[in-house]
Amino acid sequence: MSEFKLHHHVSELMNLLGVRSTDTVGAEVYTEMLQKNTTPYITTQVSAHQAKRKIAESSTTPIEFLAKYDELKGKNMRDLDPLVLLLSQLTEEEQTKKILEKQAKTKADEAGMTLLQHGKIFSQLPAPGAKITNQEFTELKDMLLKESKSVAGTTSTEILRKALREKQMKRNVNIPPQPEWLFQRPSLTLDFIVGVDEPIDQNIVPLGSLPLPMQEQAIIEDLLKCMEGIEGKYILARALTERYAPKEFMIDESLDPSVQELVRRFLPLCSNYSTVVRFIEEKSAFEYGLVNHALSASMRTLIKDYMVLVAQLEQQYRNGNLTLQKFWFYIQPTMRTLDILASIANSINRGECIGGAVLSLLHEKTSGLIGDAKCQELCLFLTQSACVPYFEILEKWIYKGIIKDPYSEFLVEENETIQKEKLQEDYNDAYWDQHYTICRERIPVFLEQVADKILNTGKYLNVIRLCGRDPKFPYAVEMVYTLKERKYYEQIEKAYSYASKLLLDLLMKEKELNSRIKSIKHYFLLDKGDFLVQFMDMTEEEMKQDIDNIMPSRLESLLELALRTSTANVDPFKDDLKVELLPYDLITQLFQILTIDTKQEKDYRVDPTDLHLSGLEAFSFDYVVKWPVSLVLNRKALTRYQMLFRHLFYCKHVERQLCSVWIGNKAAKMYSLHSCKWYSAAFALRQKMLNFVQNFEYYMLFEVIEYNWHVFQSNMDSVSNIDNVLDYHSDFLDNCLKDCMLTNPDLLKTVHKLMMVCVTFSNFIQIVAENVDLLVASENFERTIANFDQNFTRLLLELLEKIMDYSCNSGEPKLHNILYRLDFNGFYTERLEAISAERATMDASSTHSSDTGSTGSWPTSSFTSSRPDSARYVPGLMKSRSSSSNNSTS
Repeated sequence: MSEFKLHHHVSELMNLLGVRSTDTVGAEVYTEMLQKNTTPYITTQVSAHQAKRKIAESSTTPIEFLAKYDELKGKNMRDLDPLVLLLSQLTEEEQTKKILEKQAKTKADEAGMTLLQHGKIFSQLPAPGAKITNQEFTELKDMLLKESKSVAGTTSTEILRKALREKQMKRNVNIPPQPEWLFQRPSLTLDFIVGVDEPIDQNIVPLGSLPLPMQEQAIIEDLLKCMEGIEGKYILARALTERYAPKEFMIDESLDPSVQELVRRFLPLCSNYSTVVRFIEEKSAFEYGLVNHALSASMRTLIKDYMVLVAQLEQQYRNGNLTLQKFWFYIQPTMRTLDILASIANSINRGECIGGAVLSLLHEKTSGLIGDAKCQELCLFLTQSACVPYFEILEKWIYKGIIKDPYSEFLVEENETIQKEKLQEDYNDAYWDQHYTICRERIPVFLEQVADKILNTGKYLNVIRLCGRDPKFPYAVEMVYTLKERKYYEQIEKAYSYASKLLLDLLMKEKELNSRIKSIKHYFLLDKGDFLVQFMDMTEEEMKQDIDNIMPSRLESLLELALRTSTANVDPFKDDLKVELLPYDLITQLFQILTIDTKQEKDYRVDPTDLHLSGLEAFSFDYVVKWPVSLVLNRKALTRYQMLFRHLFYCKHVERQLCSVWIGNKAAKMYSLHSCKWYSAAFALRQKMLNFVQNFEYYMLFEVIEYNWHVFQSNMDSVSNIDNVLDYHSDFLDNCLKDCMLTNPDLLKTVHKLMMVCVTFSNFIQIVAENVDLLVASENFERTIANFDQNFTRLLLELLEKIMDYSCNSGEPKLHNILYRLDFNGFYTERLEAISAERATMDASSTHSSDTGSTGSWPTSSFTSSRPDSARYVPGLMKSRSSSSNNSTS
């Protein structure tokens, strides 16, 4: 289960239990604990005997609980024992029980239902003929209405769940049709023909009228027939009450009681024979899969041996050498054999097992007979026979990367609707994660620990096969089921190591994956400075135009020119870089992603035609990636690269604008000091903005991207399979997005506003620079610069405060670096403390006013009061405190 799904389930559970508001830990901590302490599949067997007894003792309906447990256990429900163990632990948690009871009562009251049991409801009904008042009648009616709602709601829910479960379990198989003559010939069976409850031949002489030796001979003849699935004269087979019911028999009541008692001991053998042959005939049909076919064939082999025994007994009978006592002695081994076969058949029938579920049941049966060597040998023979087709599918998958599973029995399932061509279209990892998936109910219990390796081994080889290669595992051997699981574990491990190394060598050496990722870093993460400057210089006029007026072909030409005339010319993959004009700006794109499945999602659903974008807002790079490199550099990864590029590119644009203002400011040197004194405030503000933008860029490029890049490269040096490459690459991009504030809507909005103020200021200065002489006597210019300064400082302080809050609450220290850079001398610390002191004064005044009965309108929260000194980070404050402590020490 992914971290996102696990976090979602934890949050839902906390909401259902009503503990979110009082919990001090948080869903993230619980999610992390669960991830560390869980495995993908159940790898240990759980004994539920004590747990079952504990639940029964605390239950008000223990008999019903135990009956339901036995019913589900008979159906081979794999997670039943772990669930019972969990429920038994909940019975000891009084606080949890109280919360669950409270929540159930609340939900029942909201739905107009009741939690009382049906028996208690009926016990409260008045006796027949008793008189009741109108009030009692009204209460009784309301109680019954609640009960009826409860029953109806439960019934409909159960029906819905059953329908969804059946839909989910429905297998996508193409089953050949059965021939019609198979259904038109009911006598074409080894089982008893449907019997009647009384003899057909009315002339049969009752056994009681015959001498005892003749009674014994007659009943032996009937027993031999019943052992072959044929009714006798004095032993008749009853019709089945249900599909998988055991066969029952009627014996002539006039038979001598002692002989009759001995005959009844033979009948379970006949009943088990009937169960086994019915199982063989039914499971040989196409829809029950290859595993059941193989198991049926192995059972048929044993039934042939059984028929040989019956023929030998019949020969003894014909020769007059067979008595009931000898008969009973001869069939003892066979009775145990057929009893085991019938037990296996009944378990598979009850659980409706197919494929891996059948093998799990057989494995548990074989393991459970460890004290009985002969019976274990029998079960081992059946399990090995049933495993043959399953292991053939497994061998093709882990040796060649081919899945041939006509009846959907194998633990790996292929989703043919997801094709590799969609890797460059879909904004997800659907192909790698969902094209081949594990179907949990099809995993045999003896392969659970290596299920992930089986999946990945075949996936790796399949990728190589799709590249036009024909991978062949050089150490392939036939896999045979054994109770010593280590034998095929080692074989699977060898195949996994071979496949992972083969694919990794293909990607890293032949397809040069790491070099391609470095190439993407050059362009998307602004690693090639001269190329970027040259490209921005060439496209400056194009970027100012409206997106509808820009010719993409011209941008492509300018891009190629910039690539050829810069150091990027030595990059062998430079021709894969392309230009793309997106129909939305970066902020819209990010908020559309960040608000998925939230209440604000609809607020960011905008028609691209409603956005009037400039070339700068719509511009981005794109990259052409081919198979199999597209497994790593898929559309999802490229989109994250694009978001980082657009963020960095826009910051570079703002820096260029401010630098242009600096160049224009040189014209002020031509004027006297008296004439340009009003220009000094604009100089100072421009420098303050440039300091912020350059430090912000430095933080993103060097302290975030470069740091994470070095971590990523060190991980790539020790990578062992493609899944590790995907994980490391995804972590690299995720950390870059998070530390560059692209995943925090609040911080992102403030940064965007700051950049907009810088751009507006730059445009204003560049416009007025052309009319400097007209501004000498103007007071509006000075007032406008003051407004710019005020807005910029307010937004910057707001950003610093939000960064402090986010760092303290999330425990992320990376953002502290930008605080150190922007507030290196404690200037903004003093401003923040002044604001905090002012807010604290307002709060005190508001509290005093409310205590004296007046109504205050001051804000009720402050920067200082909402966060103690020990829990907040202020660079300048830390510096002043350390210096003062040093002075006091000295």
